[in-house]
Amino acid sequence: MTMFSTAPITLSHAHLMRTTLILAGTATLLAMPFAISSFSISLLNLVGIYALAALGLTLITGSGGVTSFAQAAFMGIGAYASAYMTLRLGLGAWIGLGAALLVVGACAALMGAVTLHLGGHYLPITTLAWAVAVYMVFGNLTDLGAHSGIGDIAPISLFGLPLDRPDRAFYLVWAVLVLALIGASNLLSSRQGRAISALRGGAVLAQSLGVNPFRVRLLLFVLAAELAAIAGWLFAHTQRFISPSSFDLNVGLQILLMSVLGGIGNVLGAVIGSAAVTLGRNAIQDLLPGLGLNAGTLEIIVFGIVFILLLHYSPRGLSPLIEALLPTRSGETLPTIGQDERLAFSRTTDRDAPVLAVRGLGKRFGGLAAVDDLSFEMRARSITALIGPNGAGKSTTFDLISGLKIPSSGTVLFLGEPTRGKPAHTMIGSGLSRTFQHVKLRPKVTLLENVMMGAHWRMKAGLFAGLLRLDRREEREFRRVAMLALKEIGMDEDPLALAGNLPLGPQRLLEIARALASDPVLIILDEPAAGLRSQEKQALAKLLRHLRSEGLSILMVEHDMEFVMGLADDIVVLDFGRRLALGKPAEIRNNPRVQEAYLGGAE
Repeated sequence: MTMFSTAPITLSHAHLMRTTLILAGTATLLAMPFAISSFSISLLNLVGIYALAALGLTLITGSGGVTSFAQAAFMGIGAYASAYMTLRLGLGAWIGLGAALLVVGACAALMGAVTLHLGGHYLPITTLAWAVAVYMVFGNLTDLGAHSGIGDIAPISLFGLPLDRPDRAFYLVWAVLVLALIGASNLLSSRQGRAISALRGGAVLAQSLGVNPFRVRLLLFVLAAELAAIAGWLFAHTQRFISPSSFDLNVGLQILLMSVLGGIGNVLGAVIGSAAVTLGRNAIQDLLPGLGLNAGTLEIIVFGIVFILLLHYSPRGLSPLIEALLPTRSGETLPTIGQDERLAFSRTTDRDAPVLAVRGLGKRFGGLAAVDDLSFEMRARSITALIGPNGAGKSTTFDLISGLKIPSSGTVLFLGEPTRGKPAHTMIGSGLSRTFQHVKLRPKVTLLENVMMGAHWRMKAGLFAGLLRLDRREEREFRRVAMLALKEIGMDEDPLALAGNLPLGPQRLLEIARALASDPVLIILDEPAAGLRSQEKQALAKLLRHLRSEGLSILMVEHDMEFVMGLADDIVVLDFGRRLALGKPAEIRNNPRVQEAYLGGAE
C-alpha cells in the first residue's frame, strides 16, 4: 500500500523558479509607470480592463460551457450607471461602482432567469440580441449623450488622490485584475469549481452528482456580468469618456476573441488574450500606414489572418504555448492514509427492508413503450441485476429510477418515499448514486478531483467561500474521503493522474469510486464490467461483494452473464420493456422463456 505524507518538503527547483518569476513579474508591473510612455500605460490599462471582462467569459464559456456575447453590454451598463451617479447626481466614483454592480447584477439575474433554460444555439443568440438592444438603448438616452457619448466623467479617488492620469490609474486597474485572477483560480479549485467542471460534462452528469445545472449557470452568468461591470466602471473613470460604440457588438466579439485566443477555460488566458488583441491591433495600426497601406481597410484582414494561424498551430490558444516555457508546478500534498483505514458508509439500512420498489413503471416516447408496467422490489444489502437484450429498456429504467426521466405511469419508491416530483439533482442526497453506460468523467481533471465531485452534495462551501479560500478545512476533509474511495477500487497510487489517460476499464472503476464518495445507500451501475479484462472483472466482483457486506445495495445492468450469475442475489429480466422473469440466478438460468428470448433458446 502506498503511504502519503503531509510532512513539509523543501522547495523544489520548479517551485523556486515559479516564485522567482512571480516576484519578477510583480516588480516589472510596479516599475512600468516609471519606465514607459503615458500612451503605453494607457494601452496597458485597457489590457487590464478588457482582461477583466474576458475573465468573466473564461468562467462562463470556458469552464461553464455557456457562450455569451453580452460581456460588452454589461460593461456598458456598468459604465453608464456609474457615469450617471457621478455626473447627474454628483456622487463619488466608489458609489458609482456600487450602483454599477447592483444594476448589472439585477439585469444579469433577470436575463439569466429567462434565457439560461434555453439550450443549443438559442442562448448565444439571445445574448447577441441583448447586446444589440443595450447598444440601441444607450444610443437613445439623450440625457447621457445618446450616440455622441458623454465626457468629463470624474476620476476615481483613492485615499484623497485623484487617479486622473494613466500612470496613477495603472496600479488600481492591475490590482483589481490580479485580485480577480486569484479569486477565479480559487473558485475553479473549489467545490463550486468542480460543479462547473461537471456542468461541462453535460446536464445529466451534473444532476447525477447533485449539482443544480440552472443554479450553477445563473451564478456563473451573474459573476461574469459583475466582472464586466467592474471593467466598465474602470473604463468610464480612467478614459473619462464613454459612448455606445465603446460597448457595441464589435467590442463584445472582441472580448470573445480575447478569451478564445488566450485559451478558453484558462484563467491567465484572459490576460494573454487581452494583451494579444489590444497590443496586436495597435501594432498593426502603426505598421500598415508605414507600408503605405490603408490601416482602416486592412486591419481586420491582417488581424484575422494572424488569428487563424495562431489557432491552427495552437487550437487551445496562446496560454498552453506560454505555460510550456514555464517550470511545472510541484506536486500537491496528499493526505496520509493508514494501511487498515477504510471508507465508512453512514446510511446503511436494515437487511429485510426493501430499499427500492418499482410498481407499474412505464415510459412512452410517442407510440413507443420503452418501459411497460414494470414491477419489482430490491432488498437492502443485496445485489440485483437487470438484464435483457439490447433495446429491452434497461437504461431507460435506470433513468426513471434515478430521476433523470419522468415516468409516464407507475411509481418508484426509494427507501419508502416516492421519487416522482423530486429533481434529479436531489436523488444523490437521498442516498442514490449511479454510473453510466457511456463513461462520464472529466478527462482533463485528476482522479482525485473526479472522485471529489461525488461528494458535492455532502460539502457546504458556497461561491464566496471558494473565491476567498475559506473552504480549505472542508477541502482537506473530503480529499481524504476521495483518497479512501480510490483505495477501495485499488487506484490510490497515482491520484493526481488525469482521468482521460486511463483505459476504459479503470475509468469505469473510477466512476464507482466517485459514487462511493457520495456516501450512498443504493448504487446503480450501468454495465460496470464492460471493457474490463478477466482479472479486473474478478477484482470488481470482489469489490461489489465487499460493498454489499458493508451494507450497500447495488442495482446493475450487465451483459456478461457469467459475471452476473456469479454475483447477483436476484435477477430481473426485461424484454421489450416488460418484465419477463424475476428470480435467483439458478432460476433465471433454467427459465425456458429467458433462454428463448435472451440466451438463444432452450436446449
